[in-house]
Amino acid sequence: MVVNGLALTMLVMGLTLTLDDFKRVLQDRRRVLAGAILQYTIMPMLGFVLGGVLGLEPWLAAGLILVSCCPGGTASNVVTFIAGADLPLSVAMTTASTLSATIMTPLLTQGLAGTIVPVDALALFRDIVNIVILPVLGGAALNSTFPSAVAKISVVAPAIAVLVVALICASTIAKSASAVLTAGPTLLVAIALLHVGGFSLGYLVSKYLLRFDEKACRTNSIEVGMQNSTLGAVLALAHLHPLAAVPCAISACMHSILGSALAGLWRYKDSRDTHHRRAAPPPYA
Repeated sequence: MVVNGLALTMLVMGLTLTLDDFKRVLQDRRRVLAGAILQYTIMPMLGFVLGGVLGLEPWLAAGLILVSCCPGGTASNVVTFIAGADLPLSVAMTTASTLSATIMTPLLTQGLAGTIVPVDALALFRDIVNIVILPVLGGAALNSTFPSAVAKISVVAPAIAVLVVALICASTIAKSASAVLTAGPTLLVAIALLHVGGFSLGYLVSKYLLRFDEKACRTNSIEVGMQNSTLGAVLALAHLHPLAAVPCAISACMHSILGSALAGLWRYKDSRDTHHRRAAPPPYA
């Protein structure tokens, strides 16, 4: 049931895409590739280090690593829009990281979490293809082939997807409620630091190392800091342990709250800068 729920969510994501979005990934290769590299280096590194430094028990540490190795989530596109960042770039980056997750998520999870608990990379690969890649591609194909029909479905589809994600996360946490209470503040701190670190390093590396423009820096920050946490929860339940799914479920809530707050701050900064420019007296001739 949980697996089917995530597959439905990914199908909905696919319905928001067209085949042209996949072409855009190839057209903007430099920035999309840079975002993908940041996605699959910064977050896995943070997840591995935080799990060890904060002394999380093995399955919780493995879950933290797993969610850090997941691709960007669809919520990042909404947050990018709110932040006034580069929405087409965000969609391209989400698409690229989702497609590359078939290889990167299993390999990184096995390489990092495999040092703590047993990880079957091949099983992870099969599930990612079945519940992520195929539904996304199927949804995009339907949107490109039957745009009018999909437009009618799209009115209610996002609400259904949000409800399914909420049910998956609630079910995951409920199954391990005692473990969540035991880990308590330490687990919450680890997850908060994971996402804050992703947002911060994604922006700083883009700005001062890659020299991207402000909109691209914001987009990279959001794409790096927000994960497809629901995918992590489903994979953890199927291939690791119920405890490993708990960090993923909490992450789904945490990154949405932090990402929305960050977008709001950027939007406020933009409005304040615009107001100051309008209020400033004209320069002397």
